[in-house]
Amino acid sequence: MPRKEQLVCKLKKSLYDLKEGPKQWYLKYDIFMVSSGFTRLEIDHCCYSKWFENSYIMLLLYVNDMLVAGSSMKKIMNLKTSLTEEFSMKDLSLAKKILGMSINRKREKRLLKVSQTEYMKKV
Repeated sequence: MPRKEQLVCKLKKSLYDLKEGPKQWYLKYDIFMVSSGFTRLEIDHCCYSKWFENSYIMLLLYVNDMLVAGSSMKKIMNLKTSLTEEFSMKDLSLAKKILGMSINRKREKRLLKVSQTEYMKKV
């Protein structure tokens, strides 16, 4: 278009409102996780794992909620730092509930118990 170089297009809709928005966000997230050495589980594409010599990290993603569990707090903190540098996010500290499930920890036994008892009572 001759002599229209100074014109700017105005978006009628935010990019966040596009149907493709979540897919594009997930693709960016997936590329980051795989490039960080994580393996996406074939059975659930929102679950990633990374195994080290003496430890592991599991990361679960649901829309914009994330749960990180692992055997090394140092590795978890390194992952959180990397994620914060790449994405805008908040660390809400230790999870007590996620997706209607309660999480109980027994540190002396290194046990993590996930329960849907409260959800079942509501149903």
